[in-house]
Amino acid sequence: MANMKINLSSIGMEKGRQYETIVTTNNDGPTKNAAPIGVLCAGENRILNRIFKGSHTLENIIREREFVVNITHNPELFTVSTLGNLPQNHFNENLSLKCADAYFKCKVISLTKAVKQSDPIKKKGEAIVIKSEVTDIVINNQTNALNRGFGYVIESLANYTRFDLVDDSKKEEYLIHFKEAHRVVLKVGRKEDIEAMGEIKKEYLKRGYDL
Repeated sequence: MANMKINLSSIGMEKGRQYETIVTTNNDGPTKNAAPIGVLCAGENRILNRIFKGSHTLENIIREREFVVNITHNPELFTVSTLGNLPQNHFNENLSLKCADAYFKCKVISLTKAVKQSDPIKKKGEAIVIKSEVTDIVINNQTNALNRGFGYVIESLANYTRFDLVDDSKKEEYLIHFKEAHRVVLKVGRKEDIEAMGEIKKEYLKRGYDL
């Protein structure tokens, strides 16, 4: 069903938070392309994507000025679309994925060059920030967009429960993993995820670990 009013909160997206999605685009030809892309919610009907140069998805978006964002929790779809190409029978005629729980159509508003010296990739993080307007939302099954912050919370909790059972080398590994998880959650996580990671951090600090 299509929502009467376009509001990304209808699929659990909050302004300022990043979500893991599969973006589908038209290739320069008869085929369609799918790729896992992070989406930042910038308002009720606005999103931002930061896509690195060299991506087929970026090339397609620049050319077509429109794309579809698919909401799914299916790990196979994320895996196949990352490691290779989804078979064309996974796509609907309107560019959405057939098994998506929800999807929304986007029209590009602006394209801006973005460089981050801190990016852990080559070429100083050359990328394009794409600002888009959401023109339609279709919800096939009631769902919330996937935010990876929750997964980091669960992994951090699992490591914490094992902390006293492992040797010093493994403890150091857990602490390194926690620091990275905490950084990512602060950047992309929901309020609840950030608060949870804060509680875990407090426990480590009480025990004298420098985080």
